[in-house]
Amino acid sequence: MQIEAIYELGDLFKEVQLQQVFPDGKTFPDCLPKYPLDKIYEKYLHEKNLPSFSLKAFVKENFSLPHVYASNYKTDVTEPIQKHIEHLWDVLTRVPDNEKSSLIPLPNPYIVPGGRFGEIYYWDSYFTILGLQVSRRIEMIQNMADNFSYLIDKIGYVPNGNRVYFKGRSQPPFYALIIQLLREEKGNDVLVKYLPQLEKEYNFWMKSREALNEHNNAIDRVICMPDGALLNRYWDEHDTPRPEAYKEDIELAHQSGKNPCEIYRHLRAAAESGWDFSTRWFKDGNSFASIHTTDIIPVDLNCLLYFLEQTLAEAYKFANKKQESAVYYSLAAKRKTAIQKYCWNDGQSFYTDYDYKEGIKKDNITLAGMFPLFFGIATVGQAEKASAVLHVQLLKQGGCATTTETSGQQWDSPNGWAPLQYIVIKGLEQYGMFSLAAEIAKRWIKLNIKVYKATGKLMEKYNVVDTHLLAGGGEYPSQDGFGWTNGVLLKLMQIYDVKV
Repeated sequence: MQIEAIYELGDLFKEVQLQQVFPDGKTFPDCLPKYPLDKIYEKYLHEKNLPSFSLKAFVKENFSLPHVYASNYKTDVTEPIQKHIEHLWDVLTRVPDNEKSSLIPLPNPYIVPGGRFGEIYYWDSYFTILGLQVSRRIEMIQNMADNFSYLIDKIGYVPNGNRVYFKGRSQPPFYALIIQLLREEKGNDVLVKYLPQLEKEYNFWMKSREALNEHNNAIDRVICMPDGALLNRYWDEHDTPRPEAYKEDIELAHQSGKNPCEIYRHLRAAAESGWDFSTRWFKDGNSFASIHTTDIIPVDLNCLLYFLEQTLAEAYKFANKKQESAVYYSLAAKRKTAIQKYCWNDGQSFYTDYDYKEGIKKDNITLAGMFPLFFGIATVGQAEKASAVLHVQLLKQGGCATTTETSGQQWDSPNGWAPLQYIVIKGLEQYGMFSLAAEIAKRWIKLNIKVYKATGKLMEKYNVVDTHLLAGGGEYPSQDGFGWTNGVLLKLMQIYDVKV
């Protein structure tokens, strides 16, 4: 069998990752093989038991390190932050690349999140595009939309990122929002043009829905609820360690004492959520080993799919296909009813996720619970209650914390993330809560600018509780960027007329 990717190198891949030949797990899958992978593996099998064999030397001899991007870029902290972001768009631009690597080549240029990356990420891109719109880089927005459309046509969905080892999972489905934003610039014809890809995106998330029955109520990403409503969860086609986090996944599976395949699936599903990782996915407090992502119906995912159903209905309307349009408006209405039934938590006065295995609403207060406001699903009363809980439990000095839990996981307190600040602020605005929205925006903008002046960087995430710290902890060193931080900051500074 021909070996197509580095992560398929069997024992060689396993040993390199477990022995930490590289400081992080992502480096080796992204290396460039100097020779055909089959030949490298044959050579490894021949040499690995020789007394003189050195794994490190073997890897160096047969692989080149991934390309290092923008390593000579230096920030001029004296320039206004908007001007800095304008420069960064060029630093973060990647052009189509056909080298033999783990990249899935894309037809058009694209923006990556941060300096170390060569690949695009799915849900990051919507928030990056918000800033591109402010910068009037409409051609790049078009490129990004066309790249995602290309991936949907080629693979059947938008993977986590354009790397071969991300196949099997997607990320929060923001494609419809990207298309709607492009429509703002180019008119209603955009909806009709991208209708085939919107339909394919929907079919990916709803795959296997026809096979659901009373004996099998959960297949792939679709769950049939006791009342017959269809809701969705995060999933991954694979139940093996993630190549880019191989050692960590194996260690957690071992520590958990559970079936490793189950743990791997939950980890991969959490990676699809974009919230990797958070106590939101844990069954027992702060115990990472209790991760049970695929048992959970996430409120934010289902709000995104509600919007996709609405967008499809609208697109079919413009295509003069009234029957198909009516079908999708009906599907959206049913999903809205189900979100209200299963995700509005009276006890918490907030929207929460639903554990379908236990048949209970989870109690975690997280910013995911603000998505029903962003998409106009909440009633006025629910929005008022949710905003009061947000104000008391999640609003901090630098913006909104992701959850109420402080666990050491990056998608928990004290970290705040740009995309979620935007969802919260726009959600509050939807319901006329302009004072609270403005206060959150002001705190977030102030923190972003403060850290920029101190470090010359815009961070992936921020510590919103102790704003004297320069950033929240991360899985890799600070990057020049960060795409979604740049995009949201530019958009909020435009909305609130902030000039620096």
